[in-house]
Amino acid sequence: MRIDHREPGEEGRTRIALVPETVDDLWHISHVLEPGDRVGGETTRRIRRDDDRTRDTGGEREPMSVTLVVGGDDVEFARFANRLRVGGEIVSCSREDQLGRHHTLNVEVRDRIEVEKRWKPDQLDRIEDAEDSAERPDVAVATVEEGAAHVHLVAEYGTEEYGSFTAPTGKGEYARPRTELFDDLGAALARLEVDAVVLAGPGFTKEDALDHIEAEHPEVAERVTVVDTSSVGDRGVHEVLKRGAVDEIRDETRISREAELIDELTRRIATEEPATYGAESVVEAAEFGAVETLMLVDERLRRERADGEWEADPNELVESVEQKGGEVVVFSSEFDPGRQLSRLGGVAAVLRYRI
Repeated sequence: MRIDHREPGEEGRTRIALVPETVDDLWHISHVLEPGDRVGGETTRRIRRDDDRTRDTGGEREPMSVTLVVGGDDVEFARFANRLRVGGEIVSCSREDQLGRHHTLNVEVRDRIEVEKRWKPDQLDRIEDAEDSAERPDVAVATVEEGAAHVHLVAEYGTEEYGSFTAPTGKGEYARPRTELFDDLGAALARLEVDAVVLAGPGFTKEDALDHIEAEHPEVAERVTVVDTSSVGDRGVHEVLKRGAVDEIRDETRISREAELIDELTRRIATEEPATYGAESVVEAAEFGAVETLMLVDERLRRERADGEWEADPNELVESVEQKGGEVVVFSSEFDPGRQLSRLGGVAAVLRYRI
């Protein structure tokens, strides 16, 4: 993320110009936008022409600058389309005849937008963390066992499976040499533009895979770190993150921290150590100053700020915890720890003591 500038806006708001540099950045922006925020950018809009000289063909697209007031359900991170859709009513436009109409900005990587809103501390932290993360390397996690291999990309919004390969080994009609599996894995990693690869899995298959990659794709092997895990696929990736293997490559990574926290939370719940979950219980703990780490799911936090299903104000909850020396961690709803936290109501806390 690049932050171009900040300046005071209207009615106590702050206007920040943002340039997303990765798909991760688009995802971050989607989680700071709320109904009533103003978002401006360059776009095209279909203008209907229906006069004596021009036959109406449904309209032609014209470039223009617009500023929207974000609607209630008009923010969508289109993960596989690599874009962010932001819709709302036009309140400022280079064509005055378009004021008051609904429009959707399609924001892509390297598009400059301006966001004017009353920024909350966690939202500013999120944008600034995204700016800092531009210096972190891109990482892939490859997990391999006999007959199967998986490649995942590690992103701020979670992990995404890039490829999965099978090659039954052993005896029988459909058995194939294990080198065919290693060929597929090595070719996939060679196509990726990443700075580092974590190669993980049970037993010695990963070492044999690395030997093959060193012979066939030495440029990939130079970027490989080997880690032991008991599983492959999604569970294997979770083990890699939990063990901090990605952290050793990145100075700091959000999702490995989330994996560590959710494991600590579930352990404490199972052993009846100080921890709680659910809005009512967490708010009570915050009032006593007992919250050491507050955990919230980004989607639930955004929804609560808009709809307010909880009796407590989520912003007051966050501020209360921070004022009393607690840490606030906002989880990604795209990653497994965030999904686990969602099943607990979207909010939980590790406590300093029982209440």
